[in-house]
Amino acid sequence: MSQLSTDWQHRLTHRKVWALAAPMILSNISVPLVALVDSTVVGHLPHAHQLGAVAVGATLFTFMVGLMGFLRMGSTGFAAQAAGRADGAALRQVLAQGLLLALALALVVGLLALPFSQLALHAMQPSQALGSATETFFHTRLLGLPAALASYALVGWFLGTQNARAPLAILLTTNVLNIALNLWFVLGLDWGVLGSARASVIAEWSAALLGLALTRPALRAHPGRIVWSALTRWQAWRPLLSVNRDIFLRSLALQLVFLLIAVQGARLGEATVAANALLLNGLLLTAYALDGLAHAVEALCGHAIGARERDTLRRSLVVACGWSLIVSLLFAAAFLLGGHLFIDLQTNIASVRAAAYPYLPYLALLPLVAVWSYLLDGLFIGATRAREMRNAMLVSVAIALPVAFALRGLGNHGLWLAFLGFMGLRAVTLGWVGWRLRSQDRWMQ
Repeated sequence: MSQLSTDWQHRLTHRKVWALAAPMILSNISVPLVALVDSTVVGHLPHAHQLGAVAVGATLFTFMVGLMGFLRMGSTGFAAQAAGRADGAALRQVLAQGLLLALALALVVGLLALPFSQLALHAMQPSQALGSATETFFHTRLLGLPAALASYALVGWFLGTQNARAPLAILLTTNVLNIALNLWFVLGLDWGVLGSARASVIAEWSAALLGLALTRPALRAHPGRIVWSALTRWQAWRPLLSVNRDIFLRSLALQLVFLLIAVQGARLGEATVAANALLLNGLLLTAYALDGLAHAVEALCGHAIGARERDTLRRSLVVACGWSLIVSLLFAAAFLLGGHLFIDLQTNIASVRAAAYPYLPYLALLPLVAVWSYLLDGLFIGATRAREMRNAMLVSVAIALPVAFALRGLGNHGLWLAFLGFMGLRAVTLGWVGWRLRSQDRWMQ
């Protein structure tokens, strides 16, 4: 029997993967469901520019918050390795550093947000109605920025300790409350675009406060004391900041790609930018579900590396890879067979529906292409191999941009072809770097 088959049949690893992945898939799916509800609620208002405003405003906010994704990813890798070493003091230090960094970055990003939004809207050249509504939505969403970043740090830390229930509680609180308030504020109180933004802000703060409350029982499971004086020394911050710097640059490149899609879509018209937003909701649904398995890889592989258990590392990857492929095939079939229904549920605006239908085949292909980069991201995050992640992403963007430029004459079809190529390049570059590390026996370093 081959090693691959033996690893796949290891039942304990299956249980460990799904013990982490199942709660995270449930909570992660609730994230794009919020975007779907936002689109569905606002999509049934009378004007296309209202749906476009939520799509563009959410893209701008997600771009900025997405750049801070290292707060979660960096915390997960370091917390997982500390848990593997049974180092309670290090776990406390990672938590404190993550929260302090989240608050500092919320202040900096908040100051930069207003000029950034003006520049982005100028580049998009939207209609007056779309531009005004987008500003209203985006400025209100900024009130939830500190809470959103603190939640990133908390979720990452909980995942590193292999506690998937706390992230589930945090993310479900955020998203279930957001859905309920969206329906009330937009449809019940008739607050329109502004109501959608207010719902998100209230939900984000509620979840962050819940996450802070959940740290107390989690810390009791990992005895130790934090050395507060260490937080005043550069050497204590250097490893985390170094990893976070590289993940930030990687995230910046990734978010720029999504921002460019929004910019180019806006130039192609209000119906096109709205249609692309609805289609990308499908990608978000897929990505967040598959990220549940990637999160399991982060925690299990980080723990295995901290404990220096090579067999555990290999088995975790094999089992997570197999399940990721199965889930991606299910999503591809769902979009291929039910794509029109997926669009129709989100909007009844005829022009937006007509603009979205021709691009459903691209949406069906995306899960099969993107699944590998999600899985490899989990491995590299758990190993705190942020520099390699950064380099792979920069190479992918550098290759994809000229391709996108060459395909611009194909309109929105060219945009989607370039995006598919970019997602494939992410998997290829990460896979090549991972193979090199394995051939040099460097994963445990």
